[in-house]
Amino acid sequence: MASSSPRLNCEITLDTVNLVAKDLYIILFTPAFLLNVMAAWISWKLKTKSSLIVYLKNLVAADLLMTFMIPLRAAGRVRESDPKLKAFNCQFGSVLFYLCMYVSIVLMGVISLDRFFKIVQPGGKRLGQSAIFGKVVSAVVWVTLLSVTTIPTMVLTSERNNTGNNSAELCMAMKNDMGKKYHHIVILICNGIFMVVLVVTAFSYMCIAKRVIESYRNSGSTNREGRRKIKARVFIVLAVFLVCFAPFHITRIFYTPTQVENKINCNWATLKIVKTMTLWLATTNVCLDPLIYFLLCKAFRKKLYGVKILGQWFSTTVHVNSEETSL
Repeated sequence: MASSSPRLNCEITLDTVNLVAKDLYIILFTPAFLLNVMAAWISWKLKTKSSLIVYLKNLVAADLLMTFMIPLRAAGRVRESDPKLKAFNCQFGSVLFYLCMYVSIVLMGVISLDRFFKIVQPGGKRLGQSAIFGKVVSAVVWVTLLSVTTIPTMVLTSERNNTGNNSAELCMAMKNDMGKKYHHIVILICNGIFMVVLVVTAFSYMCIAKRVIESYRNSGSTNREGRRKIKARVFIVLAVFLVCFAPFHITRIFYTPTQVENKINCNWATLKIVKTMTLWLATTNVCLDPLIYFLLCKAFRKKLYGVKILGQWFSTTVHVNSEETSL
């Protein structure tokens, strides 16, 4: 596995992997665009009456913006691309892409807590369930990530005298020493965010499933199908989160030190290939999030049922009997 550098003599070239990744991004873009435009259209029509709707709308916005970044990522994988396009992608495109990814991750954690507290303390309209509270939390998420990770990274990725088209680590070449150190800090912060959200999400949905199943038992219900659906929804939410994001964050732990220290060797190339493919896997989350919207939000389901073809398909695939069974 080699970069464009002639010093490496590994089995698979990075150029080949980049071409495969480019094709995968192109294939992903069409369904991602259609699903997220549909989700944006539906969420636009939803009345903002609760914190959940606010979180879902912000999640849709993050996924849609992330979808628009996919063509830029595909173009940046082509070796013959304009160096100015690659530089723009390093300084702005990739940074916005990661911003949207982590906004989505954080909001998924916030939504899981929102659902957890609604089930644990049902009844009554509390501050935490209000639309105003949801807007404040969403604004804090966007502003915090913008100010801590996004804007500083853009500012510190501005060195243009070493941005050769054949640079093995173009984005690192555009950073000064402070930029490289800050990049490492940002990666640690992002990995920490993922781990915290993973624990919160798993704990919240497991507790929700347990509580709802207990309510079935206490009511004397023998609805095994309802219990099975609750477990299935918990499994789907956690599976989507784990399958999409876990491989990428595990790979990043090992890849980032070699990237920052500029250790261009076959071990670096192997990790870069794994990172490239796991990042594409993480990007597929933009196609899977609409399923999460459907499972989490009763108002979203009702609007979706209004779209005849999709409504008929979803209604035969997943039937929801009551809001209580909604996660």
